[in-house]
Amino acid sequence: MALDPSRVVSRLRELRSLTGDEKGEQRVAWTETWAKGRDWLAASLTDLPLDVERDQAGNDWYTLRGTSERAVLIGGHMDSVPNGGWLDGCLNVLAGAEVLRRIAEEGTPSVTVRLVDWADEEGARFGRSLFGSSAAAGSMVDQDDLRKLVDRDGVTLPDAVGAYGVDLDRAVDAHSQLEHAAAYLELHIEQGPVLESLDLPLGVVLGTFGVERWRITWTGQAAHAGSTPMDRRRDALAGAAKLALAIRDVAREAGDGAVCTSGGVVCRPGIVTSVVETAEQLLDQRHLDPGKLASMLSRAQELSRGFAEEEQVDVDWEKIWSIEPILFDETLIGYADDAIREVAGTSHRLPSGPLHDAAEVSRAGVPTVMLFVQSLRGLSHTKLEDTKPEHLELSVAALDRLATKTIDWVATR
Repeated sequence: MALDPSRVVSRLRELRSLTGDEKGEQRVAWTETWAKGRDWLAASLTDLPLDVERDQAGNDWYTLRGTSERAVLIGGHMDSVPNGGWLDGCLNVLAGAEVLRRIAEEGTPSVTVRLVDWADEEGARFGRSLFGSSAAAGSMVDQDDLRKLVDRDGVTLPDAVGAYGVDLDRAVDAHSQLEHAAAYLELHIEQGPVLESLDLPLGVVLGTFGVERWRITWTGQAAHAGSTPMDRRRDALAGAAKLALAIRDVAREAGDGAVCTSGGVVCRPGIVTSVVETAEQLLDQRHLDPGKLASMLSRAQELSRGFAEEEQVDVDWEKIWSIEPILFDETLIGYADDAIREVAGTSHRLPSGPLHDAAEVSRAGVPTVMLFVQSLRGLSHTKLEDTKPEHLELSVAALDRLATKTIDWVATR
C-alpha cells in the first residue's frame, strides 16, 4: 500500500471532532478525553501485525518486528493543553502511524520499527512536562517532588496517573524500552513564525534550546506614594522594569535565535498608594549554544546589579530550573535535509525554543532528529493553531523519506 499523506489530514480532522469542542482540543493527559483519543488511535492500527504494549510510565508502543532487534523509533504525543490546537503532538503520532502502515504493507523490515505515543508531554494538568519520555530516558529523578504535585481540583499526581495504571515509583522502569533504540524521529509543527516568514513548508531542527529560569527578588522600601519625593524613593519595581527592557538587548547581542523573557512580576505591598517594597520577577533565557546561554545569564546578572545601585535597592537571584542545550544527530540532520529537499525542493535548519520528547530521547544517547512543518501565524497552544493541508501532506512524505533513509542507515551500522 502506498503512503497516503491525505489520510493523515483526514484522520487529524476526525480526531478533532472526537476530542475537541468549540474552545479547542481537550486531550489533557490523565483524563477520559485523552484516553478516548488513545483508544481511537489503537483501534486504527489493529489490522497491522504489531506488538502493542503500555509501559510503566504510561507510554504506548506499537512495534513492527524486523529481522533485527535494532529499532528505529517514531514518536509523538496524543495529549494536548486545555483548549489546544488540532496539530500539536497528534500530528507526530498520526504521521508516524501512516509511515508504519506503509512499512508494514511492504513486508518485514530490515530493522524493527516502533511508534511511541509518549504520556503527558505537555504537563498541562500538573506542570510537569515530558513525563513519559523523561521516565523512559532515565532522567526522571524528581519522584519526591512529583509526589507533591496537585492539580486545581486537589488530585495528586500519583493518584491521577494511578487511575491509568501507572505506579509513580515504577515509572522509571520504562527505560528498558530504549534498550535496542538505534534512532529516534519526530515530526512537529514549528509553533513559531520562522518557516512562514521564509515562505518554506518544512525545516530540520538542529536541537532544543538550553534554558535558564530564575526568580529575581528586588527589595526597596515601602513609602507613601503621595509624600515621598521621586529622588528619595527606593522603588523595587524600577529595578525590575529596567531589567525587563534590558534583557531584550541581551538576547539581540547573543544572536542565533536567543530569547529572554520577563514572564511575570509580583509587587508588594501591591497598592496604588505605596512605593513598591519588593518585586519578584521571573526570567527565562534560552539559547542553543551553552557558552552563549551562560554569557546571557552573566550579563543579565551584571545589569541587575547596576540597576539595583541606580535605584538604591537590593537584588537577589534564585535559580528555579535549568537544562543544557541538546543538539541532534548530525547524520540524521543530513538525512532530514535530503528528505525535505526531495519533497519540497528547499530545506532550512533552525533550533527549537520549546522542549520536546525528542530532547529527552537524545539525552538518553539515542541518535535523534526532528522535522518542523510551518505553523500559520506562528500560533500554537490555541484553537487558532493551523497549518496548510498541503504542507501537512508534505511533512508526512518527508517523514516517510526520512524513515526509509534511517532504516537503511541503522541496518548497515
